[in-house]
Amino acid sequence: MANELSGKVAIITGGSSGIGRAIVERYHAEGARVVIADTNRERGAELADHCGTGAIFQYADVGDPEQVAGLVSFALDAFGDLNIMVNNAAISGTLYKSILLDDLTDFSRVMSVNVLGVMAGTQFAARYMAENGGGSIVNMSSIGGIQAGGGVMTYRASKAAVIQYTKSAAIELAQYDIRVNCIAPGNIPTTLLASSAAGMSPERAERFAKVVRENMRADRPLDREGTPEDVAEAALYFGSERSRYLTGTVLPIDGGTVAGKPIKRRAETNAQAVSSRG
Repeated sequence: MANELSGKVAIITGGSSGIGRAIVERYHAEGARVVIADTNRERGAELADHCGTGAIFQYADVGDPEQVAGLVSFALDAFGDLNIMVNNAAISGTLYKSILLDDLTDFSRVMSVNVLGVMAGTQFAARYMAENGGGSIVNMSSIGGIQAGGGVMTYRASKAAVIQYTKSAAIELAQYDIRVNCIAPGNIPTTLLASSAAGMSPERAERFAKVVRENMRADRPLDREGTPEDVAEAALYFGSERSRYLTGTVLPIDGGTVAGKPIKRRAETNAQAVSSRG
């Protein structure tokens, strides 16, 4: 649908790369005026230039609520309105071989960006929306917040918190016609995985990423890898009037991973059948 967000103003945090960038580009293509919020000034400015009229960059570290408040004020000063808030910014934690070795030194930073950033973004956007006809808030979680698993425990905990906060905020803000929904991506190639391998040698980091991707594929019923654009389509849906009767929803975009284990691939099954006849 063309111009589905025409006349709308949106903020996308963590908007300069990966899933955030895909959402920025999708929203802008659908007619929204977009504020790209990020801590990477160079990438953010480049994306704003790439999009052209109707897209501007603003530096914001969402782990600082005052900067989030300033971000909302910036959007209102620039575009005079705010209809959609996408709380996408997030960081991963350091990967440890065992929970017993995790020194929790990154706990405060991960929680401040992934949880406090979402809470502040929701609250400051909602304060305006509540007095101006409502709006849509989209919070980014992860299938790591739905499914238990080993590794990056603080990250998993932060994403689970986003899900519970989203549902609670949806209940409170419904009276103001503010919808609050959550997307839980999985198996999407982004730089977040690489950040978990910080400190590894390049060769070890490459092996680590390959193993993780192989494990993800083995757990995914759909036989293709997801893309940031797949997640952007979900963000478009939640930001548009098509989802006007949805709030408090958690939508996995994961190729079916959280639904259950895949059955054997058809090609693998056929190969085994040929082998058995041979």
